[in-house]
Amino acid sequence: MALSRQLRDESDFDQLPDNIPISATIADIVEKKGFIVYYQFVISVKTKGGSKYLIYRRYSQFFSLHQRMELKLGAQTYSCTLPPLPGKIFIGNKKEIAENRIPELDVYMKRLLSLPTWVMLDDVIRMFFYKTESDSQPDPQALRRQRPPTRRVKTIKPKTDLLSSPRAEAMFDFSGSCKLELSLKAGEVIFLLRRVNADWLEGTVRDRTGIFPESFVKIIKPLPGSDSDGEGEAGRPKHPAVSCLRCCLLRPQGVDTRDLCVEEEISTQPSYDELLTRMRDLFQIKDIALNYRDPEGDLVRILDDEDVVIMVWESKRSKVKRPVNQYPWELHVSLSSDLTVYNTDF
Repeated sequence: MALSRQLRDESDFDQLPDNIPISATIADIVEKKGFIVYYQFVISVKTKGGSKYLIYRRYSQFFSLHQRMELKLGAQTYSCTLPPLPGKIFIGNKKEIAENRIPELDVYMKRLLSLPTWVMLDDVIRMFFYKTESDSQPDPQALRRQRPPTRRVKTIKPKTDLLSSPRAEAMFDFSGSCKLELSLKAGEVIFLLRRVNADWLEGTVRDRTGIFPESFVKIIKPLPGSDSDGEGEAGRPKHPAVSCLRCCLLRPQGVDTRDLCVEEEISTQPSYDELLTRMRDLFQIKDIALNYRDPEGDLVRILDDEDVVIMVWESKRSKVKRPVNQYPWELHVSLSSDLTVYNTDF
């Protein structure tokens, strides 16, 4: 008998709706590259009615759930104790931290889903385990704790046949957001296998195979005619949102312009610390300052989260036309000691 049923009276369990989750286990972790690199836990959920699905949650979402339930239960006249949640860890390898949290979070979810019926019906718990639109991405090809990898790898054609192969050149760096997607470096040549849909292609580079957005490459030799699997619109997979941020490094010798791909919605507003950390990683320079151009074209230095809010707000006044997946604001990175980029002195 399931633990969730053991800890409840038979009649209480039978009163639960069929869509209430009764068990949840972590099947894997996935790396996400937003404005900062973070990991999501891939959680396999089973409901009382027998349905199963996957959801993707960060540790911060577990923490928020726990805090909100503590507030709610503290105001209740009924006595109920939440299971302990593993604490925050601020230093260490993020992947190792996520891996080490798996058994602790598994126990936490099992105990949480074994609480009395009136707690299980709370909207906070139900929404945490609800499969949202952002969870409706393709199921991972290989959940390490469920089944072994089954991805196919294309065998590169002999050198004598390379010039006749459909291929493309990567114009920008692209970071794949899951195992289905092929990470690219600007300048790499990708051998094309097929067209997935109007915006995505499948190809191979350096013995790796995956899909990637066509907007990141320049087609050198196109695929012949129609090369698809015959899937209609309804059968084509959905892909996580990938947005582009234009970044410009201002130095005396010139401007280095990059298009940074992040796995965040176009409406996401990052913090100052997230932007600073990401720009240091991108340009491999520590002592930098973040800036934006106001509607008059003057460079304005960003010092905190409030300045980020102003930058995002002022970008709405910009008349520059940008691609639909590009942020309306852009970052101008300068050296911290370089004040010559500004029209006025500090």
